[in-house]
Amino acid sequence: MRKVRFPTRVAGMLLAASVLALAAGCASLPEPEVMRREAEGYQLPKLPENGKAIVYVVRPSSMGTLVRFNVFVDDHEDASEMGYNRGSQYIYFNLLPGKHQISSKAENWATVEVTAKAGDIIFLQQNPTLGLVMSRNDLRKIEEQYEGKYHVKTLQLGTIIRENRGDGAAR
Repeated sequence: MRKVRFPTRVAGMLLAASVLALAAGCASLPEPEVMRREAEGYQLPKLPENGKAIVYVVRPSSMGTLVRFNVFVDDHEDASEMGYNRGSQYIYFNLLPGKHQISSKAENWATVEVTAKAGDIIFLQQNPTLGLVMSRNDLRKIEEQYEGKYHVKTLQLGTIIRENRGDGAAR
């Protein structure tokens, strides 16, 4: 009886392709001092509207760039979608003050809770990981303003569907 090696060969090729895709999408970030220096004096494209906060959602990695990471506020309904990022993109939107759940949809849902105050600038980061069918994602708050500004400065604008949430004003 002849041994069949096709499944092992295919599995090896898939593993190699996955490792290459992961390595290509994981470009290292500059040191914090470099990000701080490059973001110094940078004016964000949009500031919060009067009486609101603004949220920037950045996706610095190019891994899984063909997969959209859709962003929702407070629920997962179509009317709550603010926009989406592909690899190396960012979006922004205004929020009324208060507690909000920001969700990012890829192969999975990732959620972060934020408390917005009027005038706040909030930065969130989407991080892709290998998924079963397509890219999965993780969502986290960026604590350092300079890091958020650095990403906005170096990324391309994604697709904004709505610039405002919670007051009925669409883009």
